[in-house]
Amino acid sequence: MPQEKEMSFLDHLEELRNRLIKCLVSVMVISIIAFFFSDKLIDFISKPLPGVYFMGPTEAISVRMKIALILGVIVSSPVILYHIWQFVVPGLLCKEAKVVSTLLFFSTISFLIGGSFAFFIVLPYMIQFLLSFGTDKLHPWIKIDDYLSFIGYTTLLFGAVFELPIIAYFLGKIGIISSSTLRKGRRYAVIAILIVSALVTPTPDMFNMMLLAVPLYLLYEISIIVLFLQDRGKRLKKTAEP
Repeated sequence: MPQEKEMSFLDHLEELRNRLIKCLVSVMVISIIAFFFSDKLIDFISKPLPGVYFMGPTEAISVRMKIALILGVIVSSPVILYHIWQFVVPGLLCKEAKVVSTLLFFSTISFLIGGSFAFFIVLPYMIQFLLSFGTDKLHPWIKIDDYLSFIGYTTLLFGAVFELPIIAYFLGKIGIISSSTLRKGRRYAVIAILIVSALVTPTPDMFNMMLLAVPLYLLYEISIIVLFLQDRGKRLKKTAEP
């Protein structure tokens, strides 16, 4: 429920500072704990590879710190989202607060599903396919830092892609698009999906491109269903009005 009490600009800054400190403390505490388990985390994420290597004297510890920090942010994300919500909600009306809270919840769930889909399903096939190009003389010698960047980019990419139905819902809510708009543009969407997949996938090959293009097209169809249900809800609301 939005607060009725008005706050001065300095009060808002003070509240923002306090909430940022709480978020940072949460991330730091989780990251410190995760650092002591970072060797097990490295073993877990590097399972698809025969081995990973570090090339500089500081690379091993910097990678372990990076992994710990990433896990700290992920585990602390409910705390971060809570404080973002508590900072924003006082300036919203009840109806706006309800819409924003719903979008925030489902966008978080969609991002986590997309990231998990990439990490547990897409990446093993992607890495297996890429390593298959090795020969008896051409062996993989993969830096742990490069590998971490690769899986981080791919996971974030799929997490962002899985936000498509949420974005479609929001655009439909403000009247920019509808289910019929997406249905009519399906053939153009397929071409756009293929182009985007070719541009943003870490490698230019067709196999990895399709690992992104197929889920992206399915999400496009899900967006049509979401907008159809939204449009039907609007029509029912209009017919119910006196």
